[in-house]
Amino acid sequence: MKSILLVNASLNGDKGNSHSLSSQFVEQLASTQQVSITDRDLNQTPLAHLSESEMAAWMTPEAERTDNQVALEKVSSELIKEVTESDILVIGMPMYNFGVPSTFKAWIDRIARAGITFKYTETGPVGLLKDKKVIIVAARGGLYEGTDKDTQSKYLTDVLGFLGLTDVTFVYAEGLAMSDNQEQSLAKAKQQLTELANQL
Repeated sequence: MKSILLVNASLNGDKGNSHSLSSQFVEQLASTQQVSITDRDLNQTPLAHLSESEMAAWMTPEAERTDNQVALEKVSSELIKEVTESDILVIGMPMYNFGVPSTFKAWIDRIARAGITFKYTETGPVGLLKDKKVIIVAARGGLYEGTDKDTQSKYLTDVLGFLGLTDVTFVYAEGLAMSDNQEQSLAKAKQQLTELANQL
């Protein structure tokens, strides 16, 4: 049985295009094979910005943590556990002002922990999250794929690769705020996701 972690970050919740497409994709996978699904909706249960006190809790030896530090550290550990126990990571990713939602950045800040999901070596950092497939369903109002303005895709590739997640596939639904493109773009993305589901 494959384990799937579904991470959504749309401010519009299940009405968002990225949320809808990624959730439909996971449903397709579940209809053809046995899977276990963990649903992490960052709009429904948003994470606060990472704080100095939370990071300090990570750095404090477990036996020396206060009750408050135990609670702070637990947030990160639970998120990391969801990732490490997954075989497939599906991310519904809207584009806000050329970047990722702040809630997703807060999620990244908590799963990127030295000594746990990456380590520093004499030759540089090494990611410790291995053998996982990542599918990113990227929904945008404009047309950015393959242009210099698509800094979002580069960031996602870089930060996930830093953690060892290098098997990353992007499926784009673009021009969704442009009436002439919306229907065609959504249909194209759904077709690509169906083909991808059949391959997995």
